[in-house]
Amino acid sequence: MQKRHQKRPKIFFHENDLPEWVEFKESVAIDTEAMGLHYGRDRLCLVQLSFDGENCHIIQIKKDEYQKSDRLIKLLEDEKVKKIFHFARFDVGLIFSTFGVLTRNIYCTKIASKLARTYTERHGLKSVCMELLGVEISKKEQSSDWGKNNLTEDQKAYAASDVLYLHEIMEALNKMLEREGRDRLALEAFNFLPTLAELDCSGWSESLFAHL
Repeated sequence: MQKRHQKRPKIFFHENDLPEWVEFKESVAIDTEAMGLHYGRDRLCLVQLSFDGENCHIIQIKKDEYQKSDRLIKLLEDEKVKKIFHFARFDVGLIFSTFGVLTRNIYCTKIASKLARTYTERHGLKSVCMELLGVEISKKEQSSDWGKNNLTEDQKAYAASDVLYLHEIMEALNKMLEREGRDRLALEAFNFLPTLAELDCSGWSESLFAHL
């Protein structure tokens, strides 16, 4: 596939919530950034949203101000809006542990990739984006301090890149899933993610499915 240049989106930066002028659409690509990977210990810092793959809304969640995110929560709970994640298990769990709400109507490009691209073990966003779209995204800022008040322009650009291509990736993976007859399996896996997030946050997920 011919290599494409990375998108240069318009980035809108918000504090704690989406403003009233942002209209919800049929689908939205979502990602999160946190202080780490452990629910309860590591707090949610950013939620990135893209409704069109061209613009990105970055919501900085201030420490101990989660109760101010009313419109964001409304979007997450709206079952009419499809939410597209890459590795939804972590993001949905982090959202649940932070806001106490379960995100529904989910599409996970990582699950879809694992079901469709069985010829490879490379299912990270960077690899999927390169193979399916010919776009090389940078993961340089992945491990950085997302909790500081003033993010760098490089951090903002990285955060945006994680949602800009998810709509296109979903379309490409849907064609592969349908071709391989695994679209029903993918849908069942997506539908289980809210329950899995609850189990993860409650500490049940590993022991519940273990042999002993």
